[in-house]
Amino acid sequence: MDLAAVAVLVEAANAGSLAAAARRLGISPLMATRRLAALEAEVGARLMHRTTRALALTPEGEGLLPFAQAMLENEAAARASVRPAAAGASGLLRLTASAAFGRKVVAPVIAGFLKANPQVSVDLLLTDALVDMVAQGVDLAIRIAPLKDSSLIARRLANNPRHLYATPSYLEEHGTPGAVADLVRHQCLGFSGATHWPLAGGARGNRVRVQARFSANSIEGLREICLAGLGIAILSDWDVREEVARGQIVPLRLTDGEPEPLAIWAVHPSSRFVPPKVRLFTAALAEALRRAP
Repeated sequence: MDLAAVAVLVEAANAGSLAAAARRLGISPLMATRRLAALEAEVGARLMHRTTRALALTPEGEGLLPFAQAMLENEAAARASVRPAAAGASGLLRLTASAAFGRKVVAPVIAGFLKANPQVSVDLLLTDALVDMVAQGVDLAIRIAPLKDSSLIARRLANNPRHLYATPSYLEEHGTPGAVADLVRHQCLGFSGATHWPLAGGARGNRVRVQARFSANSIEGLREICLAGLGIAILSDWDVREEVARGQIVPLRLTDGEPEPLAIWAVHPSSRFVPPKVRLFTAALAEALRRAP
């Protein structure tokens, strides 16, 4: 089979359209259509239902897809096996991370990674939403959250300590909580739609009802309102390290509860083959996290 045509099938299945597949592969939509048609002619079956608005795999396409994915991974593995180790990584690395962590931690690592690997280009997607890695063609996701998708391969890079934080001005006006029960009298800043904070501690832990005039779907939004002195927020230590050093914000310690611990994970879609670009960037990020304060 023509691997270029196989790549069209895989990318079109992931992206949901031939136009998107063409963009990912750097070819014209007409060329993508011709390659898919040639593949269908070669295997003697229609692989995709195509209309002006939608694209879906036929039963034959669904049966061929895992083999097509394995073919592309095997080709990449073969190329990597004969590439000199000193050559480093190559190709486009599609990477996603949360907005705050991506801007403060991941982007500086990318800068050094690009300098060390001149044959690599990076497309960074910053979002606090959970990205469908397969559908969007993402090679690597950096996540700070409990992992639920068992079909993905994850490597734990580092712990992600979190604490309750507030400004000195807020605590002066509203008092400093000493226990979980005290939080009901405070402005607890939370995510949009969330009604409770899960706090570890005690036999079963605690769930604190979030009551505040402000909520957000972004950690950066919660951080800014907290820094403005309008409430208490659960924030990662790396996110406010400089503000703590300047005395703008302080961590709070409760006697019977604390934010549930999280970890920083590197997640990729397959265990059959990890491209050098993914492996080397993951190692670079892990090393940067290890050396961080």
